Amino acid sequence: MVLKLMLATMAAAAIRSSRDMETPRSPVSAALDELEMAPAPIDPSLVVEGDPQARLSVHSRAYDDKATTAVWDCTAGAFRWYFGWEETVMILEGEVRVTAEDGSERLLRAGDVAYFPAKSWSTWHVETYVRKLAFCRKEFPAPFSMALKLRDRLRRTAEPRGLAA
Repeated sequence: MVLKLMLATMAAAAIRSSRDMETPRSPVSAALDELEMAPAPIDPSLVVEGDPQARLSVHSRAYDDKATTAVWDCTAGAFRWYFGWEETVMILEGEVRVTAEDGSERLLRAGDVAYFPAKSWSTWHVETYVRKLAFCRKEFPAPFSMALKLRDRLRRTAEPRGLAA
């Protein structure tokens, strides 16, 4: 049964892949100041100190839903955060002191880049304000990941290479 499901998933991914290659895609761009920030409340049970107010604007989403790019900001406060996705951040403004599960601390300031593995926790302490650009990547279940890898192999032979290749 599992093998049949995997084969069906791989076949569906291959069919979608062939359709995706026919659809031209354009780059997505926007000035940071043009992005509309919407409230993104932090779960009150995760707040450790203060009243941090967060906002979010999703800039782009990958066509396969495996990745998202967003701008996020937050006012003063401290809170625990669970990273359900892998996330690489670049601090754009302000600073944040991040404490990892192992107790290690990092002060991230404008221009700093940090990586947070999926399924990890950290505590964020924002003294006054922080604004970040976040690149998030989703993990998929093993059978689906194998189907996506097969699709990617098929694409490599069919697609021209770009700057990011």
